[in-house]
Amino acid sequence: MSRPRSRGRIGARPSAFALGGRRAALEAVRAGLAEEVLLAAGSRRTPGLRELLDLAAAAGVPVREVERATLDRSAADHRGVVARLRPPRTLSERELASWPFAGDALVVVLEGVEDPQNLGAAARSAEAAGAAMLVTRERRASGLTPAAVRASAGALLHLPHARVANVPRALERLRGLGFTVIGLDGAAPRSVYDEPCPPGRVAIVVGSEGRGLSRLAREACDLLVALPMVGRVGSLNASAALAAALYAYVVPSRRRA
Repeated sequence: MSRPRSRGRIGARPSAFALGGRRAALEAVRAGLAEEVLLAAGSRRTPGLRELLDLAAAAGVPVREVERATLDRSAADHRGVVARLRPPRTLSERELASWPFAGDALVVVLEGVEDPQNLGAAARSAEAAGAAMLVTRERRASGLTPAAVRASAGALLHLPHARVANVPRALERLRGLGFTVIGLDGAAPRSVYDEPCPPGRVAIVVGSEGRGLSRLAREACDLLVALPMVGRVGSLNASAALAAALYAYVVPSRRRA
């Protein structure tokens, strides 16, 4: 599945922040967003750290050794490595409508996911499944925070991300661009096993952690599907449900195409 990449995205940029941890720092450098990498003085040059240092050198990102107290003030749970970076820009709803989506593009829409860990986990699954974009709500939803980026294993630094004021309206925009909009709804009459995912452009919509999809979001969907629950637990959290739907429903249909 092809997906256009762009580092010159126009839109709102969150305040600059620091990311702790080697993996997060590595992805910040790979994404072209890192301005500086800080290391705890005397850090042992493990293979993972050497990979980060080599990549930073190739990208022209300065690396400084500092006292651990400096890292403590910069980021939580840094494990001796902190990247200072420019957060990626987020797209507006208007830019969403003009984005150059491929003919088989996958978009993931989160309606009101408030937990940054859930946002990060959902973004990680979306990026791994080849999503062209993540769409989230501006209010009453998690923003692009260091905690969310860490939970995404850096996926939020690579995945184009639109934040919109009104999710149902954004879904209508996607439909106008030729997307089939599919909502995950535990009460849907059909499951992901009943028929294959539609071909072409697809948007998968996941509701908030507690309430699920709103009525207006459900009405903006072309179809609703459920994940079969065969155990004693009646539901999955938002990010787990998304991952299951992507790999049980969307990705297999693309592999067969």
